[in-house]
Amino acid sequence: MGANPVVHIVDDDEAVRRSLAFMLGSAGLAVRVYESARAFLDCLDDVQCGCLVTDIRMPEMTGIELLSEIKGRTPYLPAIVITGHGDVKLAVEAMKTGAIDFIEKPFDEGAILDAVKAALQQGGEETDDDLAAVTERIASLSERERQVLEGLIAGQANKVIANVHGISPRTVEVYRANLMAKMEARSLSALIRMAILAQVAASSGRAPR
Repeated sequence: MGANPVVHIVDDDEAVRRSLAFMLGSAGLAVRVYESARAFLDCLDDVQCGCLVTDIRMPEMTGIELLSEIKGRTPYLPAIVITGHGDVKLAVEAMKTGAIDFIEKPFDEGAILDAVKAALQQGGEETDDDLAAVTERIASLSERERQVLEGLIAGQANKVIANVHGISPRTVEVYRANLMAKMEARSLSALIRMAILAQVAASSGRAPR
């Protein structure tokens, strides 16, 4: 973590900005708020260290478009996206664009604080050891567990995955729980992050040492 990290909150909803700023400020974190993605971009050159918390659905420029804009200018600014119910597909897209985590609304204080603290402690790219561990875990999945994982990465709900593969939603829940355990993922965002890591490494021809 760099010196004096700041949590940058981007959300067009003033109530959400105030709530997050109060919550994180009460935890002893320095916070800056922005009413739009464009407002944040206007101040990006002054951003030294910290993390970004941004809503996905915003007028004029979405959270995903914001991540794309800052990727080349500030590649080491960890980003967390806030998503509404049913926006998992967008959250997956955001993680492919560079977000390290996503939080679904309605969220609780613990989830936001844990995500922000993890983002502030992040030290750059995944290591080869991380990739090797993820690759090994994916190799341990059964064919059906892999199918469920692929559905989750595609942003599909349990009912959709069930319909595609001719099984019940309850069975999908069982496979989902199994693959979460095998992948040692504590959350859906952690599971998707690991899957994306493996996909990116495979597409680039990178292999674990």
